[in-house]
Amino acid sequence: MRIALLGGTGDIGEGLALRWAYHTDHEVVIGSRDPEKARTKAEEYETELDSRGLDVKITGFENAMAADRADVVVLAVPAYHAADLVHEIADRLDDDTLLVSPAVGMRKGEGGFQYNPPDAGSVTRLVADAAPNEVAVVGAFHNLSADRIANLDVELDLDTLVVGDDGDAKRNVSDLAAGIEGLRALDAGPLANAAEVESLTPLLINIAIHNDGMHDVGVTFE
Repeated sequence: MRIALLGGTGDIGEGLALRWAYHTDHEVVIGSRDPEKARTKAEEYETELDSRGLDVKITGFENAMAADRADVVVLAVPAYHAADLVHEIADRLDDDTLLVSPAVGMRKGEGGFQYNPPDAGSVTRLVADAAPNEVAVVGAFHNLSADRIANLDVELDLDTLVVGDDGDAKRNVSDLAAGIEGLRALDAGPLANAAEVESLTPLLINIAIHNDGMHDVGVTFE
């Protein structure tokens, strides 16, 4: 499967790229507004994997080129760029492309971060409204610690909540998540539940800020 991580030069994009390249046989493609930056980061990821004995090819392109012919496109960009990016790549998305949104709207206030959803109600809904009608949109990977998943020396024991209105699309994204060792995907229902899932992220960041030794805090459900 070809996975394009648009914004794959950033924190959550780096972690997902490294984990998928390390734990699975999926083809990983890095996207960026700057193709040279994408290629440079792709080479850095290859070097990291090579140091662990893996000969894996990771490529880097401008965002639209990275999305072209991808089976899954992950919008690993800040929330306020997500809808614009969908419009930019819309003509590169096929009917069977899966569009995944891990972005969360937040603002920094006194004492920490607060959830700041767009008028659509959630960033996942915003992405779905911007996407072509035939493209399935799934929300996932919102609540992961970027530093934790990017560090391949760390064994994961985390859950990610998956929301969407297309059952097959959710199952495919859940399978992708489960391909990362130590990551479990849980179905959190339809896309209408995205706000509840996204709002956990600022809570986790605030816990990390205010408690020693919890920099890489994540969530598991029992």
